[in-house]
Amino acid sequence: MRRLFPFPLTPSDSEDRTWDLAELAESYAYPETPGGAAGSGGHGWLRANMVSSLDGAAHHEGRSQPLSSNADMRIFGTLRGLADAVVVGAETVRQEGYRPARAREAFAARRAALGQGPAPAIAVVSAGLDLDFSLPLFTEPLVPTIVLTGEDAPEDRVAAARAAGAEVIAAGEGRRVDPALVPRVLAGRGLTRLLTEGGPRLLGQFVAAGVLDEMCLSLAPVAVSGTAARIVNGPPVVVPERFALASVIEESGFLFTRYHRI
Repeated sequence: MRRLFPFPLTPSDSEDRTWDLAELAESYAYPETPGGAAGSGGHGWLRANMVSSLDGAAHHEGRSQPLSSNADMRIFGTLRGLADAVVVGAETVRQEGYRPARAREAFAARRAALGQGPAPAIAVVSAGLDLDFSLPLFTEPLVPTIVLTGEDAPEDRVAAARAAGAEVIAAGEGRRVDPALVPRVLAGRGLTRLLTEGGPRLLGQFVAAGVLDEMCLSLAPVAVSGTAARIVNGPPVVVPERFALASVIEESGFLFTRYHRI
């Protein structure tokens, strides 16, 4: 693993070596005041972590794992270790077999110093609540799982979520979840360092709502062809949002990039 940007590079940056978790955590640290003006509308900092093939696919046969690597998984774990909450769509939970986030000893001191819990909460965005609430994600989390839904979500499904131990939070009118409200609602509960792992539809909604602050994109040196969605698959924006390159790390042909919204 070696840093390619930003400049100036040090001899250590240019050396191809395995970075420890402390180095990764420092490289991917959130802004010092994530609940302040640095975030979307002053309501935290929403970063996305996605992987893409060279030909733009967000997955292979429905799963992102075939596009990943050991370095990608180390960064994946680091980003989770830094977050207050991980925001995911219901379809991603179903397809990827999501489990609760676990406490990591490597991040314990850092999290304690920042007043964070032992592990990030998983926040699932779901309008219809078509979820299996018997899964460990809901029944066995270290930190209660959050379900973000509309004010008029099906009452029986809300009851099932709460019976499983999840915290159900309204983030939209009717049965619709308003993506612009998601960072605000979570920040209101002290969860300001936010990480979304998709899927592409949810990420597209965040982009269209103008609330995505940072994109962490892993570019895999593979081509998969097929009809897989892009990493962002949602409503178009009137004016394309500009992002500035913040950093680039390389390992074994994979490029790990970060972009901040301008």
